[in-house]
Amino acid sequence: MEVLILLVFVSLTLAGSALGLFTWLIREKTFEHGERLVLLPIDERRETTTTHEEP
Repeated sequence: MEVLILLVFVSLTLAGSALGLFTWLIREKTFEHGERLVLLPIDERRETTTTHEEP
């Protein structure tokens, strides 16, 4: 019975931490960073600085 109480406590702690982290990520809008990174290769304003020397 003591193990069951410990498992419930650990499970609730992990679920609460996950919910808190999710809420913080949504509030800080950090999920938009990934969308911006996906669009960087097609951004026309970004300069391409590739220099190839021909022998």
